[in-house]
Order: sequence, then structure tokens, then C-alpha cells
Amino acid sequence: MINFESVRSVKLKGVGKGFWITLDPSYPEEVLISEIDKLIRKLKHLAVNADVVLDVGDAKGHEKLIQRMKAYLEKTFDLGLISTSPQKKSVPLERIRQRDLSKGWNQHRSDVLMLRGRVRSGQTINAKKHLVITGDVNPGAEIVAGGDVIVLGKLSGKVHAGHPDKEDAIVFALGFNPSHVQIGTVSALGSEEGAGSISEYASVENNKIVVKDYMKASPFRRMPWPEAI
Repeated sequence: MINFESVRSVKLKGVGKGFWITLDPSYPEEVLISEIDKLIRKLKHLAVNADVVLDVGDAKGHEKLIQRMKAYLEKTFDLGLISTSPQKKSVPLERIRQRDLSKGWNQHRSDVLMLRGRVRSGQTINAKKHLVITGDVNPGAEIVAGGDVIVLGKLSGKVHAGHPDKEDAIVFALGFNPSHVQIGTVSALGSEEGAGSISEYASVENNKIVVKDYMKASPFRRMPWPEAI
């Protein structure tokens, strides 16, 4: 986006094949017309057949002003399509999709338990909802969560996700080698082989525990836009 000209009352920027004109409606209409006139005349041939978008920024209730500016431009200059800025998304959707970590998520009370470090043999970890461990889970350890279990390391020992009966939970690990896996009420013994070199996850399908390559199956890809849970 190229900023061609900018004054306090009118800002004009190059956008695609045309221009974006932002007006400050706090200025008198005659001032806005005068400044628009000066800016477009300076463009000379660049303005011929150029598309123009008229905008008043975050100001509300200036539709009539925009229409008068549009009529003036159509009458005075040989421009292309003159339009107004697209409507912003509805407030609820905007709030869900654009809140960020600094303003939205850190104000939500989360039931997710996050641990950093190794879970040793003989230790038991319980989480009300989801459990995230950045470290290894050693053989002989036991972890239980009401939702998903995410292990950013090697997973050994016993694991129960979706406790007590939530069978849509998953168990994910960078190194997947638990001795026993249970999701909801469905359980299975783990493999005696060591953890492979690929990240895997376990889920329930047809009342059985199945283990898949995470990168190939991508279980999170089908989930909707993130919301606090």
C-alpha cells in the first residue's frame, strides 16, 4: 500500500488498481471537498479510470456525507468505480476471532493444567480438564485428565484421557509408548516396542483405541475456530 498524500482532513493511499480515501468527518464538508479536489488533481493521469474507496474510519452515522462526496467525485472527475469501505464483521464474530492473548485469553479462567518437567515413576497427575506436559512421562507414572492429554515429550506409563466417560478425547505424544491407554471407558494395553520417531495420537473409533500418525491424520485440522474451553 503506497501513501501518496496525507493531510489532516483527508488521507489518500494507493490500493491495488485505485485509491483509498479516508475522510475526517469532524471537518466542514467544504474543507473535505477542497482537499479531495487538490489531491486528485495532483494525481493527473493516475486518477483516470481508477477505482476509489471512500471511508470515514471508525466514525459512525456519516452515510449521507459519503454519498455527497461520491456524487461530487462522479461529477467532477473521470474515475472508475467509486464505492464505500466494506462493512466490518458483526461484533460477536469479531470478538471471537480477533481477541488476542494479551486482551482476551488471559482473562479467561482455564481448567487446563500445564506442567513443565518430567513425570517420574510412582507419580500420579490429575487434571480436571485438559492436561499438557512439556516433558517426558516415565514408565510407572500415571496421568489422568478429564479431556485431552498432550505430552510434548516421550509418553510411557499409564494414561487415562476423557475421565470418566468422555470418549471424544485424544492422547497425543511426540514419543508415544504408554503401557496402558484409556479414553473414557475404552482401554487398551500399550505396545512393548519403544516409542517411534513420529508423533502419534490415540483416539476411540468403533469402540476401540486406535493410534495414528499425527501429521498424516491431523485430528485438530477438523476443529472449528478456537474458543475458550
